[in-house]
Amino acid sequence: MPVQIDHLRQLGADFAALHATVTTLDARPGSELLQQLGPKILSVHELIGRTLVRLSVLDGSQYVAVPGSRSSLETLGEVVASASVAASQLARAVADNPLEAAVFAGGPPVDDATTRRARHSEAEPLLAESLTTAAHHLDLCATCCQYTASGIARDLKDDPEHRRSWPRLSDAQYAALDRIAQVGARRYERRGKGTYVLAGDGKTIHAKPFGVLEEHRLIRTGTGATFGGQDIEVTAAGKLVLDIQKPGRAQPTSPGIVPAPGKGGGRLR
Repeated sequence: MPVQIDHLRQLGADFAALHATVTTLDARPGSELLQQLGPKILSVHELIGRTLVRLSVLDGSQYVAVPGSRSSLETLGEVVASASVAASQLARAVADNPLEAAVFAGGPPVDDATTRRARHSEAEPLLAESLTTAAHHLDLCATCCQYTASGIARDLKDDPEHRRSWPRLSDAQYAALDRIAQVGARRYERRGKGTYVLAGDGKTIHAKPFGVLEEHRLIRTGTGATFGGQDIEVTAAGKLVLDIQKPGRAQPTSPGIVPAPGKGGGRLR
């Protein structure tokens, strides 16, 4: 489920980015507008497909048994509807965009310049309205995706069954996770000496607690060459663990983690 939260947050960010590009479109009619509208329409449909995947995954998961889950599914359904309206409005702009081409042979003679100005003058307010409506619905989609991600995180945090499923962290592991959440971190590679991790404040994050965080997918490392440094961020699962657990506080035993003899409580080390 935390992976789904990450997917939804990225989906919301992508809707927001598309909204930003649509708001910059110039409503002046012509071939240039057509060339810009095509990729935007394809992008909206790609986001609709991703939203449907997220909705289907949630609908087929154990999340549906968690109190409050219905609201999340309904909100994602509205994202599909709103994104479809945005795509429709952009398509409407394609249809209303007057392009220059020849009339039928034998038609009445017209003043091309005058006719062009009249057609453009008639189309501009229609194009502006379609672009504004499309942008509004894309903005709504972005908001709803982030709202749904936050709602799922809240539902999981409040649900006792899911609270027991998170890995238990030692104080050192919790501190490392909290530091990454607060100031960020990057992983670097020393030639022939392996990798090391530096927090945003310049302090080293030791390999053992970092390895545990990585093993349980509480953090995510970006792509790229380690020589130049890879960004590390806390995942949705990591943020939930930070919210639920506190260092030095007894936590309920997590399924699948067997207490080590003499180590007290089976903490991950």
